[in-house]
Amino acid sequence: MGKVCLLFADIELLFSMLHKLQCRAMMVSNCSAMILNTIKEGKIVPSEVTVKLIGKAIKSSENDRFLIDGFPRSEENRVAYERVVGTEPDFVLFFDCPEEEMVKRVLNRNQGRVDDNIFTVKERLKVFTALNLPVIKYYSEKGKLYKIDATGTEDEIFERVRPVFAALRAKN
Repeated sequence: MGKVCLLFADIELLFSMLHKLQCRAMMVSNCSAMILNTIKEGKIVPSEVTVKLIGKAIKSSENDRFLIDGFPRSEENRVAYERVVGTEPDFVLFFDCPEEEMVKRVLNRNQGRVDDNIFTVKERLKVFTALNLPVIKYYSEKGKLYKIDATGTEDEIFERVRPVFAALRAKN
């Protein structure tokens, strides 16, 4: 969904969490091996590490609105983020996509990432089901979740997301 999110880059500041963590891992020697190994194994980087990276990025930005791609990935992430940042997100987008389509997209993106292989993709999907779905349920129960059908082309998905941003702008 990163490409769809990039369509909103002129509206919101976009953090692609996985990419951000990979880039930071290259620069921060004391965490780099742990972050890269965790990503390679298809597991979740510890909340403390992730939230600190997000906090630094937010503080160094001149923007006051953010679209954080792929976060929170677990209840632990959610709680840590809300504790550190001091607020909940205004809304959460959930791009709903069948597993077989997600596997196909990841394996065909050809970015040369260490986690773009069938074993890691399958492991990430198991982790997603176990960890992400409670977060999705939490925000759904709070009325903050916008579920987007993520099948189809990037343009089709973008058109499904556009009304969400339009409604949010109208409220502000």
